[in-house]
Amino acid sequence: MLAFKNFDFASDIILENERVLLRPLLLTDGSFLAHYINEEPELWKYSLVAINNTNDLENYIQTALDARLNKTAYAFIVFDKLLNEFVGCTRFYDIQLNFQTTQIGYTWYSKKCWGTKLNENCKYLLLQFAFDQMGFERVEFRADNNNKRSIAAMQKIGCTVEGVLKNHLPMPNGKRRDSIILSILKEDWNASLKQALAAQLNEQLKK
Repeated sequence: MLAFKNFDFASDIILENERVLLRPLLLTDGSFLAHYINEEPELWKYSLVAINNTNDLENYIQTALDARLNKTAYAFIVFDKLLNEFVGCTRFYDIQLNFQTTQIGYTWYSKKCWGTKLNENCKYLLLQFAFDQMGFERVEFRADNNNKRSIAAMQKIGCTVEGVLKNHLPMPNGKRRDSIILSILKEDWNASLKQALAAQLNEQLKK
């Protein structure tokens, strides 16, 4: 339990490797991300929040920052070192320090990054921080059950499917989504998943 005292929501947490840099999301980061609203509208197809204009994006960022102040979430902007540009966002949320659990989500990347190892790099850094530095027992992931790309990406890093919450959450279009629940447990991370994901990333560096 003492490890959780090291999670300082007020500090600037930087997660970085050879491929990617994750730094705390700032309100001014809308200037780096706004062009995706019109250029890649399909990024929001499964989003629980409608992002149709810069005002929506600003509200999206402000909500993330408010959650950080309330010590329930910590959002990052994602910088792709290969492309030399900011390409998306991700965050820890539903942080339950008393229960030693968190969720990782609100993740989206530019289509330029789809099919690359960007997601694996981001998730490795986030999971390494969650399990190795914070000592969390469980990291949970959720997605629209129709979002096959996202589900496949989570399974690729070793997530276990736990079930589906039917008719779970309202969508911006007025419909309700079924949410698939996946997780990684600390015991599985330590036993094999950490090494397996690290091996994937090391193999990438050799190419």
